Amino acid sequence: MARSSADDMELKRACEAGILSKEKAPEKVVLSMRVAKGRVGPPRGLGIAGKLTSRHNMAKPRVLAVTTKAKGQKTKAFLRVLKYSNGGILEPAKVYKIKHLHKVEVASSDPSGCTFILGFDNLKSQSISPPQWTLRNKDDRNRLLMCILNLCKELLGGIPKVVGMDIVEMAIWAKENTTTKVTQVSTKDGPIESVFAEAESEVTVEKDLVSQAEEEDIEALLGTYVMAIGEAEAFSERMKRELVALESANVYALMETESVVEEVLQGLEVASICVEDMDEWLGIFNIKLRHMREDIQSIEWRNNRLELQSVSNVALSDELDKLLVLLQIPPEYEESLTGGSFDEGNMVKNTEACEWLTSAIKNLEASNMDPCYAKLRAVREKRAEFVLLKCTFVRRAAEFLRNYFPSLIDSMLNDKGNFSQKGQLQRPDHADMRYKCRKYARLLQFIKSLDKSCLPPLRKAYCHSLNLLIRREAREFSNELRTSSKASKSSTPLFEGPAGANQPAGITDSSADAYSKMITVFIPLLVDESSFLAHFMCFDVALDASDSEENSSSPRTSKASASSVKPSTSSADLGVLNQCLQELLDGIQEDFYAIVDWAFKLDPLSCIAMHGITDRYISAQKAEVAGYVSVLLDDLETRITILFGRFVDDACYQIEKYERNVRQVGVVPYIPRFSQLAARMEQYINGSRDLVDQAYTKIVTIMFVTLEKIAQVEPKYVDIVLLENYAAFQHSLYDLANVVQTLAKYYHQASEAYEQACSRHINLVIYIHFEKLFQYARRIEELMYNMSPEEIPFQVGMSKVDFRKMLKSSLTGLDKTINAMYRKLQKNITAEELLPSLWEKCKKEFLDKYATFLKLIAKIYPNETVTSVNDMRDTLAAL
Repeated sequence: MARSSADDMELKRACEAGILSKEKAPEKVVLSMRVAKGRVGPPRGLGIAGKLTSRHNMAKPRVLAVTTKAKGQKTKAFLRVLKYSNGGILEPAKVYKIKHLHKVEVASSDPSGCTFILGFDNLKSQSISPPQWTLRNKDDRNRLLMCILNLCKELLGGIPKVVGMDIVEMAIWAKENTTTKVTQVSTKDGPIESVFAEAESEVTVEKDLVSQAEEEDIEALLGTYVMAIGEAEAFSERMKRELVALESANVYALMETESVVEEVLQGLEVASICVEDMDEWLGIFNIKLRHMREDIQSIEWRNNRLELQSVSNVALSDELDKLLVLLQIPPEYEESLTGGSFDEGNMVKNTEACEWLTSAIKNLEASNMDPCYAKLRAVREKRAEFVLLKCTFVRRAAEFLRNYFPSLIDSMLNDKGNFSQKGQLQRPDHADMRYKCRKYARLLQFIKSLDKSCLPPLRKAYCHSLNLLIRREAREFSNELRTSSKASKSSTPLFEGPAGANQPAGITDSSADAYSKMITVFIPLLVDESSFLAHFMCFDVALDASDSEENSSSPRTSKASASSVKPSTSSADLGVLNQCLQELLDGIQEDFYAIVDWAFKLDPLSCIAMHGITDRYISAQKAEVAGYVSVLLDDLETRITILFGRFVDDACYQIEKYERNVRQVGVVPYIPRFSQLAARMEQYINGSRDLVDQAYTKIVTIMFVTLEKIAQVEPKYVDIVLLENYAAFQHSLYDLANVVQTLAKYYHQASEAYEQACSRHINLVIYIHFEKLFQYARRIEELMYNMSPEEIPFQVGMSKVDFRKMLKSSLTGLDKTINAMYRKLQKNITAEELLPSLWEKCKKEFLDKYATFLKLIAKIYPNETVTSVNDMRDTLAAL
């Protein structure tokens, strides 16, 4: 067996050093042992709670040290708990005073018996489970506990309560396995001898514990003899002596009291006879008592039955009263359900009657009452009566509402003040109509809960009546808008006729304003009516209690109204809602189409503004109840796009059919007209510019393609036509190209085409007047591919004499040649403002070519004298 930690002197010295590091006065370590610390936790089967505490209950290595400290004539005993620091050094963790120890309990959960619990009566929180201490074997446990119990007896005069451990067995173990070592311990009564146990041999681990009752008897016996666990041997000797004394005393007493015994036997015989007589009398009384008990039980049973019957009768009476309440129709509701009026003043009574009828039918359903009641004929008949009453009431209410909705709308249709009149636009106002309809909203909800099949005819009647009102309002409003607008019809198509013949004096957008008013007034109205329909006609749509019923005059408010609708409908219910919305708003699109067509006829460019307004309202409609409004807006946007596309196609056709068989002189008319068109289109943009950018792309592409075709009519003047027209395009669109990205792209494209046309035309003019000079240079370049510069002067026509002749013929009369070149440029250019820039480009290009010519001459004819580039630049500048 491994050596016990109690004999480890190094451990004891480490404990003394650890205690001394924290305490001022040194303490003597009587005994020290390595233990494992744990806590009492929930069993493993407790699931989550067990998992949460498993880490807390993990055994931790500790050292228990029993110490004493002398303080004057008194000696104090402590139980110290030491733990290992990160460096493996023992340091104090907890200290307990032995005088507060009141219980030592061996844990029953440990079969080995090596785990025990020390209970102290001065712990701050008794709700926290005390720690468990586990040693390697029972010998170490016994040594530690015997040491603690001996200290308690010697210093305190008594021992704590011991649970789960045989004290006699421990005393025998102490006698067999320890030797006594007497030490002097100072107490308040003076020095006494202290006995401590030292291990000498191995012991085996046994589980031989006594019961709680036996342990208490042993403690009482030990208390009688004023002995403790450590005096087991003396207790055994004393018991033996007393046993021998009692046995000897009994023998002599029996021999001396024989006559007394005989008298006692006679008395016992007389007593036996009396007992027999008493037993006979008791038997008789028992029979009588049994009969009495049976009678009493019978009386109590009958009383209990009567009491139970009385309680049952009272309960039955209460249940029948409750049932009768369910089966009776209150008189104040009966009149409303059978033949009451549905006027606005009676709607509160009708609503309360509907609520009672709904709850009464629900209470009489088999699932909501006791099965025994559900089978009663009275209940079944009353349920059938309630169902018949429900059908009658729903039929009457539905018939009333089917007639009420058309009458309400007819009253509004007959009032001319509700519609736009000549010289006065009237904004539709349905607030009063909705207020009257809301009074019947609860009634519709009860109709839905009582009989859903009655809702479709009501919805159809409401949608049909309201559709007549909305279409009338839209038609009158649209007609008055077109009548009162001061917009004049646009001039002739923009790309037809002579230049400057169809330029409008100013831009009028009255047609777009009329469309904007129509949209601003009726789109929020249609969204609000759609939301009100979904709520009023009991579709399963959750509406925010905000401004969904108020008319809006801006797309922002309309968006707020629409976004407050949070759909929670099923697909089937949503399909029914869409059908009702179509019936409600069907036909109103014709009035919007009429405004769009009228605005397009007055001014095709108003389509740009109308498209922007429509697109803004489309992005604002997100709710499912506004789905049909979104469809209407999509159709309007498509119609506007088609009309504007028709205008763009007409413009492209006018450009394409431009006369191509006549030589073009100057700038074609459609280029300046396009700049005016673009300026007007930009002023109409209100929101997205996709429609305008697409028109720009299509028109400009056709313009450039047509320009190329026009230029090809006279090949001699191709470049002149192109550079003049591309320059005019850049000049007319310079300001717009700085702010419009699409036009900027075509501006750069025209700029590149202009530069290419200028380069071709300038090169042509230069070659016409200096043909021999640059042909000679080209021939030199061709010869340099196949031979060295030194060999070229020896070729035919390339000698120095030939070079001098060519140079003389080309540069003689240079002033006249340059003036002729300038006149050539001036002759064919109709746009005089382009001539200075063209002449500068021409001089620069000529000097570049002349400089290249001089480099070639320097390689071939190094000794020849030729006019330098600077002299040539001075000559050009002087002219």
